[in-house]
Amino acid sequence: MILRTDHLARCIRTLEMSLTMLRRVEVETIEYEIFRNAVVKGVELTLEMSVKLLRKALKLFTGSPREVDSWTFKDTLRYAGKHGLMTTDAVERWFRYRDNRNNTAHDYGVGFAEETLAMLPDFIADAVSLEAALAARCSSHEPA
Repeated sequence: MILRTDHLARCIRTLEMSLTMLRRVEVETIEYEIFRNAVVKGVELTLEMSVKLLRKALKLFTGSPREVDSWTFKDTLRYAGKHGLMTTDAVERWFRYRDNRNNTAHDYGVGFAEETLAMLPDFIADAVSLEAALAARCSSHEPA
C-alpha cells in the first residue's frame, strides 16, 4: 500500500490561506469571525487527516493492523515517534494540538479561537513536516 498525502497537503494549504485572509481583515468585523472560524475548522480537519494517515502508515510498520485500529489518538502519535515519523518534541506538540482540538467541544468562544491562533505557526510547520515525512517514508513498502 502506498500512502497518498495529497489531501493532507491541500488541507494545510487551505489552512495557510485561511490564516492569510484572517490577517488581512480587521478584528471585530464579521469577516474576521468568518476567517477565524475557517482557521479553527482548518486546524480540526488537518489534525484529523494527519492522524488518519499516521494510522495507515503505522499499519505498514506493524504486524497487526487491528492493533493500530485500537490505538487512541495519543497512542498513534507515540508510535509515530517510535517509528521515526515524528520527533519526540513534535509528538508532545501534537498532544497539545489534540488537547486544543478537544476543547472545541466545550468552548467555541473567542478565548479558544485566540488560543488556536497562537499555536498556528507551530501547527502548520509540524503538519508540513509530517506530510513530508509520510510522503517520503510511505512511498515504498519498506518498514522503518
